[in-house]
Amino acid sequence: MAQAHDSPERPSTAAALVIGNELLSGKVVEANLPVLARAMRELGVELSRVVMVMDDIDVIAREVRSLAATHDWLFTSGGVGPTHDDVTIEAVAAAFGVRAVVDPGLAGMIRDHYGDATTEGHLRMALVPEGASLESSEAVRWPTVRYQNVWLLPGIPEVFRMKLPVVVERITPLVRGGAFVSRAVYTQMDEGDLKPLLDAVVARHPGVSVGSYPKWRDPAYKTKITFDGRDAARVDAARDAFVQTLPAGEPQRVE
Repeated sequence: MAQAHDSPERPSTAAALVIGNELLSGKVVEANLPVLARAMRELGVELSRVVMVMDDIDVIAREVRSLAATHDWLFTSGGVGPTHDDVTIEAVAAAFGVRAVVDPGLAGMIRDHYGDATTEGHLRMALVPEGASLESSEAVRWPTVRYQNVWLLPGIPEVFRMKLPVVVERITPLVRGGAFVSRAVYTQMDEGDLKPLLDAVVARHPGVSVGSYPKWRDPAYKTKITFDGRDAARVDAARDAFVQTLPAGEPQRVE
């Protein structure tokens, strides 16, 4: 498994495994990835891969093994509820060759919450991969399951957002590489006209990631150019070099 504390020169990386037939069928719109991506970006963690799969134990287990082995952290979203198609816990357990077992403490919390109305379905939500950690905080008492470097998060967007701060709190001390710096330039130029200017700045500033994003029917600008990296001086230099190549009357705005 990739560990969050080795190779201090290597920036921290993460992957996301998004699970659910309802997402791949279009019945539900996936909403957790943008929230996770922004949180990782703010920490300085590079979210470098996202995979979406159906509710299939073998498929999920295969992806968990691969993604957990090649990233510092893997975040799963979905499949941790009480119904027949919630199989993420069993799949993560299978990926690591352990059993899915009922955690007594988590089962107790479920019984306390539902009281006499507690069912076997409710208690399925107490399943964890054997040896898993239950991560919580004073603000978020209902625990999130973590097995090694894999965080098992719910698919319900409101609950996902509620639990994410615990994840951020735990991994923040382990993040390597420093925070990302982002700058932007807004122009009225088309991407086709911008291409040679972008090619030049990319070639001269290899440590900076340059992105180009056109906007249709927006009077404020036609194309937004972004400059991202971990060294503010290099990012600013790339942005400023690009601005100097723009024709008279451009840019419309610089950030």
